[in-house]
Amino acid sequence: MKIGVPVEQFPGERRVALVPASIAPLKKAGLAVIVERGAGERAGFPDAAYLDKGAEIAASRAEVFAADVVLQVRVGDLALMRKGQLVIGMADPLGSPETVRDIASSGVTAFALELIPRITRAQSMDVLSSMATIAGYKAVLLAAETLPRMFPLLTTAAGTITPAHVFIVGVGVAGLQAIATARKLGAVVEAYDVRPAVKEQVQSVGAKFVELPLETGQAEDKGGYAKAQDEAFYQRQREMMARVVASNDVVITTAVVPGKKAPVLVTADMVRGMAPGSVVVDLAAERGGNCELTRADQVVIEKGVTILGPTNLPSTVPYHASQMYAKNITTFLLHLVKDGAVALDPNDEISRDTLIARDGEVVNVRVRQALGMTETVGSR
Repeated sequence: MKIGVPVEQFPGERRVALVPASIAPLKKAGLAVIVERGAGERAGFPDAAYLDKGAEIAASRAEVFAADVVLQVRVGDLALMRKGQLVIGMADPLGSPETVRDIASSGVTAFALELIPRITRAQSMDVLSSMATIAGYKAVLLAAETLPRMFPLLTTAAGTITPAHVFIVGVGVAGLQAIATARKLGAVVEAYDVRPAVKEQVQSVGAKFVELPLETGQAEDKGGYAKAQDEAFYQRQREMMARVVASNDVVITTAVVPGKKAPVLVTADMVRGMAPGSVVVDLAAERGGNCELTRADQVVIEKGVTILGPTNLPSTVPYHASQMYAKNITTFLLHLVKDGAVALDPNDEISRDTLIARDGEVVNVRVRQALGMTETVGSR
């Protein structure tokens, strides 16, 4: 069985789905790997490194898409795909379910890695956590570069420099990594999450947990993700957060709800209440933003406050992002493979939850619901 790895075509995407180190376990499982020329170069992995590990370098892009299985960072190039082919990658199935309909129409069997269930045996396949780790880290570096002051407390002959104050909103994987990175740089860090259960996690990485007197008993779903709340809840939340936001030099927001528009947590008035030179980094920009003033992939300056809305930070650290992604996707692929061929088990939670398209149909229950379709294929 041949595994194809193409050059990513999404604008600005520098990651690659497989790195050279991933090839050995695939070959051990009886799989052959064919890589499009230059697929890993933007991430720091030259063709020679793939050849050294036993991969074949394709003469053309069409040759890669002739493989039995195509591995991508972002599922695309539908015109090159063929009926019955297996495609694995990220497809934003809940945020852009129409794309899944297009993928299904190509006849491929497609898996979306964003839908990996949050269970213990799937942790090494969890691309959202891997990429969120990088986003949280890089968000702090962006803030530190933009802020016109240093992060750490310094005592010098020229006087004492007070530490920067950083406020993290949303304490998932990205938020925790942002806290840890800001602390390493010497900042004083506060954090808030609608889920009170994360308080101990926040304290364990050296930050103060901001507690707001709100009813949050139903704030978390079974998968550990934050649940969307009603507008009245968000209004009360914003009123209570205004003072905290104003007292910080940097605000990093990470609050997203799968398949939903990001809740607005930082209003324009809250931004105007921050000191000139302050920075907001909005990691929810791709979903509309947690800050009212955020514009995706743009720099907005309001009353001296800079608002950054990056949408693909993992691609700015392509070497390690590719390394982590490749581990996730390789583990997932090997989970599907038995005796050198893909064997889909409909009773397996990992396979069932990530399968989005098969035999020309959208088959994932959550995606079908998002499209307004009946929950199961063929039902009326």
